[in-house]
Amino acid sequence: MNPETKLDLAEHVLVQSIRDFESLKKLGDKSLAQLSEAGFRWVPDPESNSIAIIINHLHGNMLSRWTDFLTTDGEKPDRNRDAEFEDDGASSAELIARWEQGWATLLGTLKTLTPDDLLRTVTIRGEGHTVVQAVHRQISHYGYHVGQLVYAAKAYRSSAWRTLSIPKGGSSAFNAAKGEEAAERHKG
Repeated sequence: MNPETKLDLAEHVLVQSIRDFESLKKLGDKSLAQLSEAGFRWVPDPESNSIAIIINHLHGNMLSRWTDFLTTDGEKPDRNRDAEFEDDGASSAELIARWEQGWATLLGTLKTLTPDDLLRTVTIRGEGHTVVQAVHRQISHYGYHVGQLVYAAKAYRSSAWRTLSIPKGGSSAFNAAKGEEAAERHKG
């Protein structure tokens, strides 16, 4: 592989990672926008985490992992992970502020990385990871929790839920519209 191809691949990995995180955030944003104050604390059973707790956990994890990402352990000594799983009574506005702060920290850090950083070693809980490994670890972790958040919001809203993707029974219409869009692009 020539150096230019490696650079193109590294740039692609960075761009795609940012897109993946932004896509996860967008799913969460659209779900959170459908909630009432009570929806942030609804749980399907006593052992489940509410959306408020999921947000608190993501916030704590994002600040810990992405602050001084290249230079300090991703598990910061001042993080209290156990407290993230306790309801601190924050309002929905405070929870949304935490959500936004976490994502801003993550995306701000990711956008400062260069292709040369991808194979550098970062530490999480004393274990070395390449930057690529650390990024993909977090895409997976956040995807898991955003999926929980979306599921809880959908269950809470029930029949009032506004779908985030193709509605049930709408695949044919969606595919036909996409085909028409592609045909229009090819004409121009």
